[in-house]
Amino acid sequence: MRIEIVNIKKLINTRNENKLLRGKELAELPCIENAYLIIEDGMIVDFGSMDVHPSSLSTSLTTIDASDKFILPAWCDSHTHIVFAASREEEFVDKIKGLSYADIAARGGGILNSARKLNDASEDELFSSAWKRIIEVSKLGTGAIEIKSGYGLSIEGELKMLRVIKRLKEQSKLLIKATFLGAHSFPVEYKENHQGYIDLIINEMLPEIAKEKLADYIDVFCETGFFSPEETETICRAGMNYGLKPKIHANQLSLSGGTQVGVKLGAVSVDHLETMDDDAIAALASSNTIGTLLPTAAFFLRMPFQPARALIDAGCAIALATDYNPGSSPSGNMNLVNAMSCIQMKMLPEEVINASTINGAFAMELENEVGSIMVGKKANLILTKSIPSLAYLPYAFGSDLIDRVMIGGEWV
Repeated sequence: MRIEIVNIKKLINTRNENKLLRGKELAELPCIENAYLIIEDGMIVDFGSMDVHPSSLSTSLTTIDASDKFILPAWCDSHTHIVFAASREEEFVDKIKGLSYADIAARGGGILNSARKLNDASEDELFSSAWKRIIEVSKLGTGAIEIKSGYGLSIEGELKMLRVIKRLKEQSKLLIKATFLGAHSFPVEYKENHQGYIDLIINEMLPEIAKEKLADYIDVFCETGFFSPEETETICRAGMNYGLKPKIHANQLSLSGGTQVGVKLGAVSVDHLETMDDDAIAALASSNTIGTLLPTAAFFLRMPFQPARALIDAGCAIALATDYNPGSSPSGNMNLVNAMSCIQMKMLPEEVINASTINGAFAMELENEVGSIMVGKKANLILTKSIPSLAYLPYAFGSDLIDRVMIGGEWV
């Protein structure tokens, strides 16, 4: 099937090569005004200015007039936890009453709360609820997504989560990457035996995960009170022995050393980065590791936002993601992430679009398939409503500005 979209007010992020953007490059967003775009069998096959629009097109084309509308690549959300059993709004109320993230975790809430609920849920129940979230985020413009385990904290629970993610991969049109995050927290029974749980991850969980080919990446929550830099490196290296590349939860609550560990290991990304100093920023800037910022998590936890400007000005490669999870970011809305990044982190609209599309694709190693308007890439697209400018997208943060979303050449 061939689809022709014509009279596009502005076609956003048009490229002829894939390149991870860092520093000043993030503000460079190539666009074509008054453009056309042709899709065949779910792939982008041609695009350009209406001034050079092909005059002899097959009559079998489905033609869409996008006058006064923008088209941009669908969002690439490279950090989520959308497989979970239940929401945690009771902890939301606890936070309002003054309890901190650490306070809630210390009394058995937080990750351990989600783990208890997940281990009581069936695989089918988890799949059903996660499928609804996949549909939700696709309608909000997300076309590629990374999903982590980490709410099982047991062999059975972690495998159950990863099998659900595998089913989502097989049945969804979204591009999905799976990350093993068994090292999300220490289960209650291993509270005083950290090495015992690490041994369980390395000697029992990883071999089975590798056998069933359930994960693309390995992740560790490198944080005070959770996993130390040394423990993080040990677990990541064990995963790397099975072909799993590292992606690390780093520097969320403190200067945990997670950023430096990620750089040392050549991690695909280090994620969160609310707490950064000059050494951590310099380490990231000198590496090919992507810094994935999760502003809605900082917002929800009332933490300082990530120092996006300092990271960009230092030459770091930056991506944006939702951290969609029941405890610290119960939203998969990348449009809100983008608006918040402009408003609270002083990122330019062009920087935000690049960080949420092509750099997000790089953070999932999907840059050859999605993340920009490029011949040969999947037609994962956002068609906006009538808007006056690109900056209007993050500016009008409370408005629904998406007309339609296309995933693999089909409207969702």
